[in-house]
Amino acid sequence: MTKTLIPPDPSDVHDVALREALEERYLAYALSTIMHRALPDARDGLKPVHRRLLYAMRELRLDPGAAFKKCARVVGDVIGKFHPHGDQAVYDALVRLAQDFSVRFPMVDGQGNFGNIDGDNAAAMRYTEARLTEVARLMLDGLDEDAVDFRPTYDGSEQEPVVLPGAFPNLLANGAQGIAVGMATAIPPHNAAELCDAALHLIEHPDAKPKALMKYIPGPDFPTGGLIIDSRATIAEAYETGRGSFRVRARWHKEDGARGTWLIVITEIPWLVQKSRLVERIAELLNDKKLPLVGDVRDESAEDIRLVIEPRAKTVDAELLMESLFKLTDLESRIPLNMNVLVGGRIPKVIGLHEALREWLDHRRDVLVRRSNHRLGVIAHRLEVLGGYLVAYLNLDKVIKIIRTEDEPKPVLMKTFKLTDVQAEAILNMRLRNLRKLEEMEIRSEDAALRAEQRELQGLVGSEPKQWAKIAEQIREVRTKFGPKTPLGKRRTGFAEAPAHDEAAIEEAMVIREPITIVVSEKGWIRALKGTVTDLSGVQFKADDKLKFTFPAETTSKLLVLATNGRFYTLDAGKLPGGRGHGEPVRLYIDMEQEADLVAVFPFVGGRKFLVASQGGHGFVVSEDECLANTRRGKQVLNVEMPDEARLVTTVTGDQVAVIGENRKLLIFPLDQVPEMNRGKGVRLQKYKDGGLSDLKTFTGAEGLSWTDSAGRVFTQTLKELAEWRGNRADAGRLPPKGFPRSGKFENAI
Repeated sequence: MTKTLIPPDPSDVHDVALREALEERYLAYALSTIMHRALPDARDGLKPVHRRLLYAMRELRLDPGAAFKKCARVVGDVIGKFHPHGDQAVYDALVRLAQDFSVRFPMVDGQGNFGNIDGDNAAAMRYTEARLTEVARLMLDGLDEDAVDFRPTYDGSEQEPVVLPGAFPNLLANGAQGIAVGMATAIPPHNAAELCDAALHLIEHPDAKPKALMKYIPGPDFPTGGLIIDSRATIAEAYETGRGSFRVRARWHKEDGARGTWLIVITEIPWLVQKSRLVERIAELLNDKKLPLVGDVRDESAEDIRLVIEPRAKTVDAELLMESLFKLTDLESRIPLNMNVLVGGRIPKVIGLHEALREWLDHRRDVLVRRSNHRLGVIAHRLEVLGGYLVAYLNLDKVIKIIRTEDEPKPVLMKTFKLTDVQAEAILNMRLRNLRKLEEMEIRSEDAALRAEQRELQGLVGSEPKQWAKIAEQIREVRTKFGPKTPLGKRRTGFAEAPAHDEAAIEEAMVIREPITIVVSEKGWIRALKGTVTDLSGVQFKADDKLKFTFPAETTSKLLVLATNGRFYTLDAGKLPGGRGHGEPVRLYIDMEQEADLVAVFPFVGGRKFLVASQGGHGFVVSEDECLANTRRGKQVLNVEMPDEARLVTTVTGDQVAVIGENRKLLIFPLDQVPEMNRGKGVRLQKYKDGGLSDLKTFTGAEGLSWTDSAGRVFTQTLKELAEWRGNRADAGRLPPKGFPRSGKFENAI
């Protein structure tokens, strides 16, 4: 049987612009992610899933000290009543709240396999059990006393708290991580006792600056310990703005062995670093020969972390070895700070340390006032009931007679003794066992106690100073429970300054020192052959390409590259491709303009002086150290303008300069006529009518000028013999002496 498709009613079809529809729906999704998933509430520091988890466990009566229940039961209640999301996502959130290496103050007491610092997952929820911790109890304390607002759950069948009372400073104590739409949050954990001290200071000094609060909160306190190596000024700036980061290093010490041997033992690693992945990374670097100072690594951890690093030799500097590990592995980690939270539960905002504590304190005051008002209501109701009881005991026989004889005793009681509806109902519901003489004294005693409490609470509600005094008292109780002398409250993360080491020494410590031979082709392809290779006849090049430069170096060497644009670039020899194949273009390692070409490539030695010159015959002396570049863009040394270009660089080795142009005219003049500069165009070395510079050389006048002809013969002439070619800088020069090569070149300058 075929079904007939019924066309839609034209009146039900509406034209909507696609752009508007997408914007509306995407904004709704973004708002949902920001408000209900990724960002914590500044008041209790919880995201909805964590808040619902704790509330569901409270409803299941999983208080500290109570019997454990299966996590599957907890997750089932959470997704069935409050949080309509995947069970695995909810269980993952539950597991994290129980991991003492993930959260500083766990809110769930887990029984069973809840994962470990190696990155292993927790067991399935049907195997694990959980209950609340004392921290969670503090977060939930007061829910039955109208401390916070409730709202309907997603299906309207239950009620859930909008925010928890939060007697514990959870936002900063446990921190939060989350990625929303267009924003993220990253709050590292802190020490609860320090937060309480800072909050108490803020109660006494509401306008306290972040720097004053840092007297109590020097920095984060991570579950896994470690050392923060940032300066106090850097930490203060991060706390003031709410944005920044913290450099955290592993804690280590040196253990001495027999006959002068020693080991490095790592006992604490940075927060959120998986230990097994860290060991794998160190092993990979060892295999790749990028840790020449390290001999071996092994994991001897049991309940406590113990990573053992063996040096390659006992003469190795332990500090330098660790610096190389910090640079290449997660033994040093940067923990971000981005205190993006929901202020008042509604507005996403990046706040500083002062405002974060202020939000918590203001919330505690709201909770205190609401609980006090709720208690006043309870007391008023109880006093009303006690008043009715007292009337009943004073007129007991008459009350019993009315109840026995009247069909509707309630209105008669109310009329006879001028009782309220509440009092009459209480008398009628009273148990017979309470009808004893002693009860009157107990009623009067309870009445007096309640009236005294009522006066105290009324004074509290009406006085802001009394409210802050009460809040301070509560905070001191929290501080006592999680003080620095308690196992959970003791500070775990320390502070230190990173030792000063020469960057070159650290770089060298990360590469094994081996001899290599650098080969550069005419088209700018570079490679590093292993060992010192003198016979390059077997080295292959691409079609239409050939050898341009070759020289010995070491894997730890830095190479200087001069290009025709007058820029010097720096290469790490240890990062160059090996001898197999044709190598790689130099342009992959430096940002050199397309029209620029290589002038020279040579190893950096340090301390030398160079004479650099352009094709137009301008040049100057520059220190080799000034030619080192820190970035891929290189360092401009010789200023040239097209069509002029950098032509030569030679090492300064004497007191005289010999210059020959493309017009084959030779000029010799003293080196002291050439200035030493760090950057510039330089001065004119030789004047040309046509062409430009061909070659130049520095030499010692007492030894004379040498050159090599095409047959390989070496010629040397003294300054006296070269008298007719001697002159001053910027002269034109004369044709060279007999025997000078037709190529117009002295020899390889470098």
